[in-house]
Amino acid sequence: MTPREVLAYIREREVKAVDLRFMDFPGLWKHFTIPAESLTDESFEDGLGFDGSSLRGWQRINESDMLLVPEPDTLFIDPFRREVTLAILCKIQDPLTREDYSKDPRNVARKAVNYLQNKRIADTAYFGPSLEFFVFDDVKFDQNVHSAFYYVDSAEAAWNTGRDERPNLAGKIPYRRGYFPCPPTDHLHDLRSEMMRAMMDCGLRVESHHHEKATGGQCAIDIRYADLVTSADNVLKYKYAVKNVAHRHGKTATFMPKPLFDEYGCGMHIHTSLWKNGQNLFAGTGYSGLSEIAEYAIGGILRHAPALCAITNPTTNSYKRLTPGFEAPTRLAYSQRNRSAAIRIPVYSALEESKRIEFRLPDGAANPYLAFAAILMAMIDGITNKIHPGLPFDKDIYDLPAEELRNVPGTPSHLDMALTALERDHEFLLHNDVFTQDVIDTWIAFKRAEEVHAVQVRPHPYEFALYYDV
Repeated sequence: MTPREVLAYIREREVKAVDLRFMDFPGLWKHFTIPAESLTDESFEDGLGFDGSSLRGWQRINESDMLLVPEPDTLFIDPFRREVTLAILCKIQDPLTREDYSKDPRNVARKAVNYLQNKRIADTAYFGPSLEFFVFDDVKFDQNVHSAFYYVDSAEAAWNTGRDERPNLAGKIPYRRGYFPCPPTDHLHDLRSEMMRAMMDCGLRVESHHHEKATGGQCAIDIRYADLVTSADNVLKYKYAVKNVAHRHGKTATFMPKPLFDEYGCGMHIHTSLWKNGQNLFAGTGYSGLSEIAEYAIGGILRHAPALCAITNPTTNSYKRLTPGFEAPTRLAYSQRNRSAAIRIPVYSALEESKRIEFRLPDGAANPYLAFAAILMAMIDGITNKIHPGLPFDKDIYDLPAEELRNVPGTPSHLDMALTALERDHEFLLHNDVFTQDVIDTWIAFKRAEEVHAVQVRPHPYEFALYYDV
């Protein structure tokens, strides 16, 4: 769509406001809104100014002026605003050089795709994220000098079987047995259907929705795969729809990887394949119907997985999900059908166009532009350097004896370990300036200061249960 077509669309749909959106460095959607009449042809060329120093991990105060430049092919009508509001995604530019900003996550994703095409490996990288999330009825938390706590509640949760609800109608979901129940046990069916329709209003193709395995409101809505940048855009629309529909009904949704102790966590499993001239390059005659290129791509991901975790699993909470027994992978192996491995090859369909790999480590706290770009760069490195992944691992990794586990590399056990891995292993991300050194250094410094250190220096509530009487 051209700028002129956008302006015509605004008149046709009687749009009252234009919402300009972009992604900050850690991974939250940001926006500001202008009257529809203020968007002109020149807006798409000259951009609109904003303060880049007020965003986490971006500009210093003495270089704060930045530009938002609307991208006309990204528009959609926001289904949640009272006035008819057109949302448009924007790229970030330096107002002096007019260069695309190196720390704009969407720019990093675009550069990764360009690098793939310049290498002539493939012309399209398809990504299909499978997200999980919780919907809670009540959430409270606080942290200060003398106290710290969190509290979440859900009407469907197993811990409420004995609550006086006047009347309590039972039908609570037992711990770890939340997969696919029908209503009325599935309390959130209608809410998810509303989320599904809102996603479709935002331009997403939705395949299905269901209750997930945990008690307490764990859900999943499956969306169709798309090219890398579009798929990352879709993750943001997905999260926006989920959170706004929940809020509309007096509930709250979170993509936090592990909000409940001793229950299943929430991942963002990434299904991916590379295509060239309309052909799926991952389909072949090797293990589980994979091609040699697909095996090398797996080799690249597994080789760089500890460093990737710093981007795909970017919170201290992420590593509470990566524990044995909850279907989250803890070992860097690949296998068909095996959900305990870091990479699974789905075998639902024998069709060539369906052949793909599923990287099961990432979670929904990740910045999708950075996560997808980093995964693609690891695959390119594996293909370029012919990194073979070794033998597949078709056993249940959770039940392996210790002597066998020693031969299977593990995932990082905490965020600082992943950041250290990224410090040591990021050359594969720097090719063609996809990730610049400044981006890597800023990411590591920000995560260490704002999250790792911030958590380390605060007493944990469970420490009082362990140590108060020493």
